[in-house]
This record gives sequence, structure tokens and C-alpha cells, in this order.
Amino acid sequence: MILLLRRTLVHIIILFSIIITNTTHAQLGINKSQYTHADTLRGSLNENRDWWNVLQYGITVKPDYENKTIEGEVIIVCEAIKNGKTLQIDLQQPLIIDSIINKGVLFSSKGETKQKHEVYKFTQIPTDNIAIVELNETKYKNEKFSFHIYYHGKPREAIRPPWDGGWIWKKDEKGRPWMSVAVQGLGASAWYPCKDYQGDEPDNGASLSIIVPDTLMAVGNGRLKSKIQIPNSNLMLYTWVVKNPINNYNIIPYIGKYVNFTDTLMGLKGKLDLSYWVLDYNLEKAKQQFKQAKLMLRAFEYWFGPYPFYEDSYKLVDAPHLGMEHQSAVAYGNKYQNGYLGRDLSGTGWGLKWDFIIVHESGHEWFANNITTKDIADMWVHEGFTNYSETLFTEYYYGKEAGTDYNVGTRRSIRNDIPIIGTYGVNKEGSGDMYYKGGNMLHTIRHSIDDDEKFRQILIGLNKTFYHQTVTTQQIENYISKQSKFDFSKVFNQYLRTTQIPTLEFYKDSITQTATLHYTNCVEGFDLPIVISSTHKKIIPTEKWQTIKLNTDEMQWFTKANIERMFYIKTKQLETKP
Repeated sequence: MILLLRRTLVHIIILFSIIITNTTHAQLGINKSQYTHADTLRGSLNENRDWWNVLQYGITVKPDYENKTIEGEVIIVCEAIKNGKTLQIDLQQPLIIDSIINKGVLFSSKGETKQKHEVYKFTQIPTDNIAIVELNETKYKNEKFSFHIYYHGKPREAIRPPWDGGWIWKKDEKGRPWMSVAVQGLGASAWYPCKDYQGDEPDNGASLSIIVPDTLMAVGNGRLKSKIQIPNSNLMLYTWVVKNPINNYNIIPYIGKYVNFTDTLMGLKGKLDLSYWVLDYNLEKAKQQFKQAKLMLRAFEYWFGPYPFYEDSYKLVDAPHLGMEHQSAVAYGNKYQNGYLGRDLSGTGWGLKWDFIIVHESGHEWFANNITTKDIADMWVHEGFTNYSETLFTEYYYGKEAGTDYNVGTRRSIRNDIPIIGTYGVNKEGSGDMYYKGGNMLHTIRHSIDDDEKFRQILIGLNKTFYHQTVTTQQIENYISKQSKFDFSKVFNQYLRTTQIPTLEFYKDSITQTATLHYTNCVEGFDLPIVISSTHKKIIPTEKWQTIKLNTDEMQWFTKANIERMFYIKTKQLETKP
């Protein structure tokens, strides 16, 4: 079958080369305490990874629905960061690499410039899900180079996407093929060869060409570049191009009986193209439900700054699973209803006012896609901020108290089982508490800052400062502390690196109008500021007992209910003075 694809690619290689040249909730892994060599190879840099940077991917894939197999070609355009010759390419079993070829070698013959192919030697190591590639010559610092990888096989099938990963082979309600991919956590190398490391996004974007029967439509990230009937066949080639950096797991094909409708939004950076791809029988429902996309974009541009991918447009695409944050092509599978499959995750009623998947997965365009963590261990940056985007969306349209209601309501889903930050260097995220506990940590920090406009500017500043970048948690933590002018390092340590929820013990003396208080069950040096909202008085409790003077309004405000509503801490009011 790979030979058939190579013959097919002859018809498109010129177009494909032009494109490459000219284009400038997540799956949570299985909890484990022991890691394999393969985990380390995936989750960290090594001597075969750290010397080269990916500039662009050019992916062509041809799925065989009946046999659940794929064949494809990936062009990887790179730049040497330092001298090197040996590369690690990630590709998960049971997919097989057929050949790796450099098609860019020019030579002169009889006065003409011609092109020859160099075949690279490689060793595929099944137990490690990698191939080691030996280039024919050393690449030197700042040198650009590219190579083509041909591969085929039966990719891992996702049984319960998006919670488990792989290729999705389903049928729609009319029994027609419906295919896609969901690989966050599992990794993009589950379906195409790549440098499957979150810290190296293709700087100049990617091209995705999908070969499908001409009875189906193929949708990808970015904008549709071309639609070509392959000669002497019943196959169509759809090529989609992303101009912006994109993380590997976000590059996704959607294949089905899609129809399209469009709209525009006059946003902070001008006209934003909105495009919606839905199964034909969902068209009328989508035209109503997807009106919420504009509401979401207006709210999030207010809170986070401009949508980060105007050049690539914004899309929602019917998906054969619940949803994922696939950049500029957000996967939608919420069955055209509000809430999370019709449920309010907060239990407050506010979560039924809007479509969870439209809001949450689109919120990832700012946090996960614009700002991406280098290591999956820091995935709280993706999920904590995006969880809090639900609170901010609710607040934008229904008021601050409604947003707070929603945020507090989500605490019932916090488990405090293991720390939010996972193990570094082994492709391992931390607790699922990165969602709700992460969002409540941000709610807590916001009320400690006690300046909503400053907090909003911090969110906007994060997206501007780290625009289209990969980051560490430390960069995010430091930025928030610097901009708020308070060192929140102990607060981050408490909520991200332990499972302890701090307790504020206090005793109120109505005669002297004082409160005596301190923190327990906390990391050493924990000093979360508590702000009394009625008067904006700021108190900075520590582990040591202290007594503070309060006026009448402040004494009335200082209750378990008020404190815990604004801050994700426990409180304990003492009967006698300590």
C-alpha cells in the first residue's frame, strides 16, 4: 500500500513543496510510579534531540477505513541549534517506517541543475517507540535541512476518546465513515513520525494533507489551501495549512460527511474568520448552538487579549468524541446542548447557561495553544487557567457573584490525591486536580491581589509576553508574582506541589474588635494574603499567631463563609483565644 501512496504523492509533491516552502481536556496518562526508558525518551531532551529545532511539518496521510490502517509521508523541516548528525524520531508501535529520504540535494549534470535523493540509514526500536536516524553528513549550527519519512501501519485505536488516545474509526448516525484522532497525553507519534516533545513546536506551522474517498470531506487545522481530485481515482486530496506554531497533539484530521457555514467577528485584531464544519444532519442545530462561539470570543478577548491565531481562523468541528482543544479546529462533541453533556459540573445552575465544550476547549486557544508548557508535568498551566476561564465567562455575562458561585461549586470535584505538578522528564502529568484546584488557586490569587483590573492585565500580559511560546511553570509563577508585586511562590508551592489545603484558624474578640489568627497545614513560609472585601483591608497571616484590629464591618465580614468563598482554604473558628 505504501507504493500506491508514493505514486499518488507524485501528483501532489510539487504543490506540497510549495506549501512547505512558502508558509511562514485532555487525556491523562495512567498513574504510575515507575518509568521506562521509553518514557524518558519521550519526555525529555537528549543528545539526539537537543541539537535540532523543528521549523515545519508537512504531513500527508491516507487512512483505510475498512482495515483501520494508515499510510503517509511526513516532511520535517529543521534547523540545527548546534552541530549534530544523529536524530531521534518518535513513532509509536505498531507503525512502521519504510524509508527516510533527503530529496533536497542538488547537483549539476551537463550544465543542468538536478535533484538527487539521499537515503538515510535508520534503526527503528519498537520497545522505545523511536527510530534513530543517521544523516549522511554533519549539520552545522544554523544550517537548515529537511527530510521525508514514509511510513505505514495500523495505529493504536482509541476506544474511549478523548480519555484514551489513538485513531478514531467510527460511523455517524447514517452509517457513514467518521474518523479523527485524539492524542494528547498519548502523543502525536501515535499516528505520525515527529519530534514528539511539547517543548519543540514547529516555528513556521504545519501542512496537513488528507487523502480520502471523494464521498467524504477532510478538515484540518488552519485554512483550506487546496482540494484536488487525484487523477484516475475516486480520491480527493485536501490540504490545510497552519501558519502559526502549533503543538504536535493539536495537528488533527477530521474526516466525515461534513458541510460548512461561516461567520466573522470584528475582534481586537480586526476581522476574525469563523468557520464551522458539521455533519450534514447537524447543520440546523449547529447554526443555533454555535452562536455561543462569538459570545465566548468576546469574553475571552476581554479577559485574555486577542485571539492568538487570526491568520489561521477559528473553527469548530463536529468530532466523534466529546471535545479537544485542537488549535484553530476545536473538536466539538457536546451533542448541541448546554452544560457538560447536559450537566452542570458546578452544581450551581450557572454551568447550564452555556455550552461547556465551546467555552472550555476554546479557552485553551489562549492557555495550551498560545502558551504551551515544555513539559507535560506543568499541564496545570493549560488546565488551571482554562478551568478558570469558565468562571470568567460566567462572570462576563452574569456578574461577579455568579462567577464566584460557579467557581466555588467546582470544588466538589477536587480530590487532593497527588500533587498537581507531575514528574518531569518522563512525559507524566500530575493530578487531575489541575483543572478544578488549579482554577480555584487562581481564584484565590485573584482575590489576594484585590484588583480585578490588575488581574485582568496579568492574564492579558501572560498571553502577550509568552505569545506563541513554550514555557515552564516557573516562568508563569514568576510573572504573576512580579506583576502583582507580591511573592506568591509559597502559594504556588502549597497548591501545585502538595495535597494539603491550608487552614486559617482564628478567634474573634468582639469586645476588643480583634481577630487572632494563623495558618496551619501549610508549607513553611505560607503567607497567602486575605482581603476583607467590605473594606479592602489586607491581612497577611503566617504560621505564627498574630492579632489584628478590625472595625465593625470587618468583624461582621470575617466569617467562615465569606473567607472560604473568596479563598480556597479551610477555616476554623476557635471558641477560646489561643
